[in-house]
Formats: sequence, C-alpha cells, structure tokens
Amino acid sequence: MPEPHRSLSDPRELNALAHPVRMAIVEILSIDGPLTASELAERLDETPANCSWHLRKLAQHGFVVEAEGGKGRQRPWQVPGLGFRWDEEHAAASLEERRAAQALSEVVMSRAIDRLRESQQRAPEESEQWRAARSNVEMVAWLTADELKEMNDAINTVLDRHVQRLTDPAQRPAGARLCEFVSWGVPVYFPGVEPA
Repeated sequence: MPEPHRSLSDPRELNALAHPVRMAIVEILSIDGPLTASELAERLDETPANCSWHLRKLAQHGFVVEAEGGKGRQRPWQVPGLGFRWDEEHAAASLEERRAAQALSEVVMSRAIDRLRESQQRAPEESEQWRAARSNVEMVAWLTADELKEMNDAINTVLDRHVQRLTDPAQRPAGARLCEFVSWGVPVYFPGVEPA
C-alpha cells in the first residue's frame, strides 16, 4: 500500500477527525475536491455555515487547506494529501491516545458500513453487470499470526492495484465507477471458543 499522507497519534488531531461531518468532508475532498463550503453543504445535506465551521476545525489541524481560485464564501478547500494512519492498539500510547484512535476507527467503520447498506438497498436499481460484479464476503479461519499477516499483506497488495486512479482521472478506464473495499483481518473472540 502507498504510504499514507499522515500518521496520527496526537489525541487532539484524532478527536478533531473523529466526527462524522468532518470525516465526510475529508472523504469528499479526497475523492472530488477542491470544493467550497456551499458545495460541500449541498452534497452533505448540511448548512454552509456548519460546513464552514467544520472546515475551519479541520484546517486548524492541517487536514484541509485553502485551494487556489476563490475568496470569502467562494473559497475552495482541498486536502493536502491522501490517507491517514493511526494505531489504536499501540502499547506505548497513552490511554487518551488509544481512546481517541478507537473513536476515529469507529467513525470510519461506521461510515463504511453505512455506504455498504446504501449500496445493498440500491442494488436492484443497478444493471445486471454491476449486480453481478458486487460481492460481500465474510469468513473465519484458524490461522497462525504469520499466516494472518501474510493474508493481510496479500489483500493489501490487491487493494493497492488501482489506488492511483483516485488521484489521476486519466488512469480511469471508460465505465469505471467509484467502488469501496473494506478489509480487516483480526483475531476474533467467540463465546466458549478458546483463542489457542
């Protein structure tokens, strides 16, 4: 996977990003920016004033910056780079850092699950080709730590295959649509099943 734009560990930064509207702003600007607060408000069903307030909060932590070509209310915003990394399980992290990282992870995953639900609801409206292309997979397996890492690395390699298309529209083939993959490979805990 390409290196993320930024590694987050400061609880203030993590908490600033762990808000559904702010995360939505960062996501939209990452995919289709630069945009003004008014344009973001229209897409997010929020008020321009609310989007402006959240943009200022994001800007305080460097998550968004002003783009060229506007003034006042017509000022466009953009992200300075793509991707974040944070670690909610880092042993040396303070309790405050771990809680803030966990809150951010929960916002990110909740938004991804909401998009999955919407996609499932809208599937009947899709063409047969797009319905046949979609997939939901869930599985459990007995793995060693080395095997789990190997599988996660292999999945990340596959997911990285088309990452450049996000920022370079010239690489997108005709008919390409924005698609989302969410993956996690973690030890799980079933009632009554011993971990080892």
